[in-house]
Amino acid sequence: MEVFEIDERSSVPIWLQLKNRLVYLISSGHYKPGDKLPTVRDLAISLKINYNTVNKVYQSLLHDGYLMAHRGRGTFVCDIAQPDAPKQDSPADNVIDIMIKQCLELGVPLDDIANQVGKRVERKRATLPPRQEGDL
Repeated sequence: MEVFEIDERSSVPIWLQLKNRLVYLISSGHYKPGDKLPTVRDLAISLKINYNTVNKVYQSLLHDGYLMAHRGRGTFVCDIAQPDAPKQDSPADNVIDIMIKQCLELGVPLDDIANQVGKRVERKRATLPPRQEGDL
């Protein structure tokens, strides 16, 4: 699989796919603290996406503490293990936030959203095979 891959058929926005992928690559150690990332322009060209989309992702990751920019030198990966680095939501948290926002836009109260999600989780749990002792 390519390091960066965009699924244009996905309902997840391209900028969020790219951000989640970069967070994963940094968190998993593919990119280590101090590694230089491709320039915004180079990444936009290689992915065949808009320059502003990549710039939005880089700016977001700079704000979240994953990246640092040095004028004239480039954008580099920060040490996310530093205690003063802001905590970043996981890709699953981002999906949940989008779902909550969409439910609120439909007029569903926050408490009802939590109850409905709980019911769906229980329904899904009932369809999964039972856990074995070693799975814990």
